[in-house]
Amino acid sequence: MFACRYPVQLAGMGGFTSPALAIAVSAAGGLGMLSGSCSAQVLRAQLDEIPPDLAVGVNYLIRFLDRMSLEHAAARSPLVEFFWGHPDAALVEVVHQGGARAGWQIGSVDEAVAARDAGCDILVVQGVEAGGHVRGTVGLLQLLQEVRTAVELPLVAAGGIGTGRAMAAALSSGADAVRVGTRFVAAAESIAHPAYVDALIAARAEDTVLTTAFGDGWPDAPHRVLRSSVEAGTALGDAQSWTPDWPTNDYQGVAEARALYAGESVGAVRSRQPAADIVSELVAEARAELERPTAPSSE
Repeated sequence: MFACRYPVQLAGMGGFTSPALAIAVSAAGGLGMLSGSCSAQVLRAQLDEIPPDLAVGVNYLIRFLDRMSLEHAAARSPLVEFFWGHPDAALVEVVHQGGARAGWQIGSVDEAVAARDAGCDILVVQGVEAGGHVRGTVGLLQLLQEVRTAVELPLVAAGGIGTGRAMAAALSSGADAVRVGTRFVAAAESIAHPAYVDALIAARAEDTVLTTAFGDGWPDAPHRVLRSSVEAGTALGDAQSWTPDWPTNDYQGVAEARALYAGESVGAVRSRQPAADIVSELVAEARAELERPTAPSSE
């Protein structure tokens, strides 16, 4: 649909998905994404950096949606995606009128059906293993199979995918592509704070927690972060700000006490790698896994 060589999509992570990171993922054969959670002017400048021969999409959080920005993205990007809100046919129509395809990230079968009925072209199926804000409440593979039974749209699997083996499992469970976030937070092109990246490298799945702690300005929205960030924030007491903002590389405060988003795939983050190397590693591992001979039946 987007002339990608590989079925790998960069998660639309607000702030992490700088033009450099999105470009690197698309140039490596995947689908890069920008975040629309910024002003229309900022998004326009970011889109101006995208080479004309690369496909890069734009992701919007419904809570922070700007109509002018949306119309601009639909006219200039091949994919516009939405998250955290009931699928809205009017928004999908804006995307289609601009010439782009529309996607919606969902966390249940009911949401999948609603997104299909709203006219979406693609669904991102998010399992509870995901980092960042989490719509899903059940495991990814089970949800994938249920959504695949309910709708016939292309499905992108999201949540806990950080290795080629996990990618292969998702593709074998009905996904057409996978969506990767945590691994790319630690990419060389990411603008995440060095302390954040170091914390990801040191962490494992059991070091993440699903919480609403960083909910100032966006209450009752569950998100998966490193447990250490909640502990560090608690230790700061009244000095702590519990906004959902994550620390960029120019953050001057206690980065360890900010929202350090991380999915259960965090154990696959072993070093700071170029995005192209991450894509290549995922694809090579997934191909090897999918081509592995199956054991003969004992019957």
